[in-house]
Amino acid sequence: MSAPTTEYLTPAETVEQSGFSLDTLRYYERIGLLGTVHRSHTGHRRFTQHDLQWLAVLRCLRDTGMPIAEMRRFAGLVRDGDGTFAERLALLEQHDTQVEEHIVHLRGQQAYVREKIAFYRRALN
Repeated sequence: MSAPTTEYLTPAETVEQSGFSLDTLRYYERIGLLGTVHRSHTGHRRFTQHDLQWLAVLRCLRDTGMPIAEMRRFAGLVRDGDGTFAERLALLEQHDTQVEEHIVHLRGQQAYVREKIAFYRRALN
């Protein structure tokens, strides 16, 4: 029985499915956020479903405001294996607290915007 073959995605397919630009993918690879990216015999990058899943994690962390340095720290902990669960948990809990604080701040800002909307609606009537 032969080993299962891995279905590879082209960089263009990966860009489309991940929402990251090709430049961002190259940057993430260069700074160590992506593990070893497979290459075709011609040297072109080839991504896997596992890469896409990891990119979804990175997207979440980035979109919630995690700094690149912390993302790199998290990626390193993941690469270091299961023995880093406690450190990963602590890092994510700290990030979650920061996300919550940011949401509270944004809610306050949104309330101000809504007050201005109400003011202008009243002024127009």
